[in-house]
Amino acid sequence: MEERSHNSNNSHRLLRGSNSALKSKEKGQLIVKLCAFLIIISTISITVFLGYKGLQSFIAFDANPLTFLTSINWEPGSNASEGGYGALPFIIGSFAVTFLAALVAAPIGIASAIFMTEIAKKYGQKVLQPVIEILVGIPSVVYGLIGVTVIVPIIRQYIGGLGFSLIAGTIVVGVMILPTVTSISADAIKSIPAEMKNASYALGATRWQTIYRVIIPAALPSLMTAIVFGMARAFGEALAVQMVIGNSTAIPQSLLDQTATLTSIITLGMPHTTYGSFHNNLLWSLGLILLIMSYVFIIFVRYLSSRRKI
Repeated sequence: MEERSHNSNNSHRLLRGSNSALKSKEKGQLIVKLCAFLIIISTISITVFLGYKGLQSFIAFDANPLTFLTSINWEPGSNASEGGYGALPFIIGSFAVTFLAALVAAPIGIASAIFMTEIAKKYGQKVLQPVIEILVGIPSVVYGLIGVTVIVPIIRQYIGGLGFSLIAGTIVVGVMILPTVTSISADAIKSIPAEMKNASYALGATRWQTIYRVIIPAALPSLMTAIVFGMARAFGEALAVQMVIGNSTAIPQSLLDQTATLTSIITLGMPHTTYGSFHNNLLWSLGLILLIMSYVFIIFVRYLSSRRKI
């Protein structure tokens, strides 16, 4: 009888334990689903709100979308018939800074990732990896301050111009996106199976031949993803660019010319406009362009991810 009672107690304990674990699992699943639902709702809400505000320039004030995208005159008045509302210089400025920053960061970031993962692994893990993590944590305003106090005077003295220029913005943003490109590139290279490298060495290839004939081609989709992620951050950067680029409303003719980006014009103009005015709605329209470009970058990243071979 005692043995049966003991077995019965054990069974009840196991049953209570399994019920408790099941309830905890259900609660965990519910929390995860709620968090995912909140993220989806937040994304949809931001998209709908920014889309509504961004289209008010064309709905409420009868602005011409073609003029907005192709005109180079930016002097917003009280309505579409006064002044000019061409955003083309800022669109060109944003793309110029983004692509030039990618040209700066991509080779340095990928080379650093190769150095960390294939050439000097111990040194890379102990020294280079912490440096990259530090660069990620530096606020953008600090990059802007360094650009104003160091990069701009050097450009003014040794290259020419006023210093505040497209090239200054390119250098600052290129350094800012460098940790992103390096980190993702390093993860991509680490994910390559060791069998591929060993097979290359077994066939008599040197380390450098293995790097540029095996590793880089195999990791190329992921390396491109790293570059696109860096470009996405560069396209949306505001404060650091605003501090060094000059914020001119003209289209730059050279790297030494001052220009402006979509983000710099928004941050400069929004505090000085009345909510609901034509100028204010034009700035929301610039924000809508930024949102659309963010989605374009995300779609491109998804496309590159689908092409990964490993």
